[in-house]
Amino acid sequence: MNRHVPDRLETLPCGSIIQHGPYNDRIYLLKLGDGSNGDLPFDLVRRAERSGYSKIFVKVPSHRSNWFFQAGYVEEASIPGLYNGCDAGIFLGYYLEGRRASETEAANLDAILRLALSRAGTPAAPLDTNRFSIRRCRERDVEEMASIYRAVFPTYPFPIHNPAYLLDTMRSHVDYFGVETGKKLVALSSAEMDLSAENVEMTDFATLTRWQSHSLGVHLLFQMEKRMKHKGIKTAYTISRAKSPGMNITFSRLGYAYGGRLTNNTNISAHIESMNIWYKAIS
Repeated sequence: MNRHVPDRLETLPCGSIIQHGPYNDRIYLLKLGDGSNGDLPFDLVRRAERSGYSKIFVKVPSHRSNWFFQAGYVEEASIPGLYNGCDAGIFLGYYLEGRRASETEAANLDAILRLALSRAGTPAAPLDTNRFSIRRCRERDVEEMASIYRAVFPTYPFPIHNPAYLLDTMRSHVDYFGVETGKKLVALSSAEMDLSAENVEMTDFATLTRWQSHSLGVHLLFQMEKRMKHKGIKTAYTISRAKSPGMNITFSRLGYAYGGRLTNNTNISAHIESMNIWYKAIS
């Protein structure tokens, strides 16, 4: 399998949207289609077996989660009110290889989580507005954005290193934000919206090494929240690297609650890593 080609998106006959490929060595059910039924969990297993993937990862409304529980999937995280502020979102995993379900760094990840939880509500230093400004990214920024993402992440679960991908998503369902100093972008983030479900994933945080001591992620997240509230979004969440103290502390500081850990879930920075779920009702 070619592990350097980004995983691809596919819409199934039932309308469900999946991302799959050898890059993350998994199938990710991003959105459950209206035509889905109890056969879908088994169909995903057959697809994973044919392709040799070691994990299936699904995000579904709680009222449809029994289909997956009955097929042997296990709950890894949940978000109250993920769908229109009412129905919870359940994140489940199905492991086709024992090694993928085994977490060798569990004690270290638990310690990072405890640290993040201990920082809940602690304020960050105010943004130095004489030096930095935050704005929405524009189409003409995509080359510079891709350069920053390449510098920060050797690998990533979605092709954010590609300016064409950034442009396409910017035109469809993602608002990108940047911190600028001296007319140069030095930090980025994105708000990936599901307007029909009134939720948003706060993601793609990246800060160039020189600027990582300025808590720019906290200030980006705060500005993104304000914009998402204006758009009528009810629930914000993130899927954050479990081994990154900085990002977990960022979300804890701004009042996000911990929703669970996704074991060996995502190819990021050249390794399959576990990810933490954080969430917040924002309106």
